[in-house]
Amino acid sequence: METINWSDFEKVELRIGTILEASDFPEARKPAYKVRVDFGEFGIKWSSAQITKHYTKEELVGRQIIGVVNFPKKQIANFMSEFLVTGFADENGDIVLSSIDKKVPNGSKLV
Repeated sequence: METINWSDFEKVELRIGTILEASDFPEARKPAYKVRVDFGEFGIKWSSAQITKHYTKEELVGRQIIGVVNFPKKQIANFMSEFLVTGFADENGDIVLSSIDKKVPNGSKLV
């Protein structure tokens, strides 16, 4: 494991957002959804998320998630991902979303 300093960590913009919409993404190489997320003052952004094993599209809407909002956009198939959805792999390698246990304002930064 590589050690980083505090100023490196401060550069990462981990922010809370609420999922407004989740849709199928059949063009992705691995099963994924397209998600549209409200990050408050940082805007509404789209991303691709390989979270189809643990979540349905319907249960994602309204859920708050943690995203990295200051990476450059990344093209995935015919889609531009504007932030990174964060999560952890379970014992099968399927992604479980990182989240919070109480609601906070959209755009709040991890401190």
